[in-house]
Amino acid sequence: MASESVFIHIIISLSILLFTAKIFAEIFQRIKQPVVLGELLAGIIVGPYALGGLPLFDGQPLVVLDETIKHIGELAAIIILFIAGLEITPREFLRGGAASFTVGALGVVVPFFAGFIVLSIYGLNTFEILLIATALTATSIAISIQVLTELGKMQSKEARLILGAAIVDDILAIAILSVVVTMVQTGDAMPQLADIAFLILKILGLFAILLIGAVLIIPRILHREKLWRSKGSIEGITTAIFFGIAGLAAYVGLSPIVGAFAAGMAVASTKLIKQVEEYAHKLQFIFAPLFFAIIGAQVDLRGINIEVLIIAGIIIAIAVLSKLVGCGLPAMLFLKDRAKSMKVGIGMVSRGEVGLIVAGVGVTSGVLSTDVYTSIILMVAVTTIITPIWLKKSYKNISSSDMVK
Repeated sequence: MASESVFIHIIISLSILLFTAKIFAEIFQRIKQPVVLGELLAGIIVGPYALGGLPLFDGQPLVVLDETIKHIGELAAIIILFIAGLEITPREFLRGGAASFTVGALGVVVPFFAGFIVLSIYGLNTFEILLIATALTATSIAISIQVLTELGKMQSKEARLILGAAIVDDILAIAILSVVVTMVQTGDAMPQLADIAFLILKILGLFAILLIGAVLIIPRILHREKLWRSKGSIEGITTAIFFGIAGLAAYVGLSPIVGAFAAGMAVASTKLIKQVEEYAHKLQFIFAPLFFAIIGAQVDLRGINIEVLIIAGIIIAIAVLSKLVGCGLPAMLFLKDRAKSMKVGIGMVSRGEVGLIVAGVGVTSGVLSTDVYTSIILMVAVTTIITPIWLKKSYKNISSSDMVK
């Protein structure tokens, strides 16, 4: 009976999160604000740290945020990144390889070292600084994808650069996270440079193998017209494949969303792309708002005090400026357009999963104080909220200037 009660609680929580996310999406659509922002705010409002915390389910909080719901959110992120992969073929991805790698790499290096230097001056201890610097590295690409899709800009040059750079960004951020977590767990603040370089090269190599494997195998599986005759077979097999590759990516030490993106690119090169896209976008109608509501529901603002606001203000400033400089400036070399390059920088500002993972690792290991932990959560929340507003406004400004001309 206890397990049944937990299951019912999870179902009710998902229902409330999804229903509220869709209601807020409608409201924000009507007031001409990014829909994804409404979905995020819906999660914050009905999450367990706000209205969802009211003891209305057998004396327990109405909305629960246990591991099962977080895992469902991760599955939703896999679907979102698979759909993003459908927008770009492997050939197009490789054609923008130099640009994606440069922007993505600097989008990790600049925030990490900016965070490390500034927070060293502020006076935090070494391991806290390393964890915060790591939390500053990875972009939450799902936010920008939703805004670009909503605006119909996914085929633009800057959107493709954001996509490619964010994947490189994610791969390198995972490498840095692996190194820093090992340092925290072993208490070794000075690992060998050769070990770090080897780990990063290993992770990049694994992604290359994963992408090549997906491109070689997936079209051969799907292009079996005589085999897949039953209604829905192509859609079902495609879903099994992208979840499988996401799982394989996680197994070898990459982020599952990197595997899903690789699978999406592989499908993009097949003649079944239109059929799969139509199906995948229907999945997105449900799982995208659910993902953003779950992300919003994880925001706990109850631990805010003056010290938290000071640290959070510093971290947020570094988070925003370091991505604008680290991604926006190098994008100028490839796009030759200041406005489009600025959009790349803006599109890379939002933080998400890696920041939350770092915060969790830090607090469970006892390295992060409660104030620093809350500051990282606040940084993730603020960058996640401002990015869709800022990105949409940047396109609106361009449209207005074009009308003036």
